[in-house]
Amino acid sequence: MMAVFTPPAFAAEGAGEPAPARDPARPPSTLSANVTFTSQYVGRGIRQSWGRPALQGGVDYVRPDGWSAGAWGSTVDERFVENGSRELDLYCGYTGTAGALGYNVSATYYLYPGARIAATHTRFDYGELSAGLTWKSFYVKYNVTVTPTFFGITQARGSGYVDVGIDHELGHRVTLNLHAGDGRVAGSGNAAWNWRDVRAGFTAQLDDRWSAAVAWSRAYGATPAYEHYSTGVRDRNGMPAVADVSRRAVVLTVTRTF
Repeated sequence: MMAVFTPPAFAAEGAGEPAPARDPARPPSTLSANVTFTSQYVGRGIRQSWGRPALQGGVDYVRPDGWSAGAWGSTVDERFVENGSRELDLYCGYTGTAGALGYNVSATYYLYPGARIAATHTRFDYGELSAGLTWKSFYVKYNVTVTPTFFGITQARGSGYVDVGIDHELGHRVTLNLHAGDGRVAGSGNAAWNWRDVRAGFTAQLDDRWSAAVAWSRAYGATPAYEHYSTGVRDRNGMPAVADVSRRAVVLTVTRTF
């Protein structure tokens, strides 16, 4: 689950002025895209495609001064996101270094076109601000919700998610990926949606364009809310579809970059 606020529009940098000469020692800005097929979409430990395969893709623009922006999307299951079948994330941020320490700040807005909780007419869209640090293979990142709602939960401004982990290169273009997360949903009565999650896996860079990954993940809810998750969408028998979206999952992915 994710969120973002819509960044304000900025005038083009240096509009109306001559373009400065480019420093040949500085690499040019890059624009890249990616497409991923995954056996299921698991976000922050929660199974968002109801255990089914998902198609994902994104585009990223990175400037040599550390600024970047992009968009990423995935299919989701309407039994997880009521009346929704797509997720679209819009983001921008800055990455820099201070000696051996890396740092990054970003803003993200999570959109679920057409998705809405029928009983309350609440949308699933939300926004986050994030700040993170990296050192060697280690990283820590904190995300805070800045919109009034968080994934359809109202009065949840200030919800937070701590993400810590290791991405350690093992050699032969294989990376070990370890992650632990802790999510706390702000607001009176919303603590029932608090959760923690863990993930372990490997990523292999097959060549300059193709990569593959395998990961095991598991989430642990503060209450049975995730174990008996339902948005009220009916199954083929006319009953509300219910599933444990926090249970362990093995995820296989293949990614192609352009």
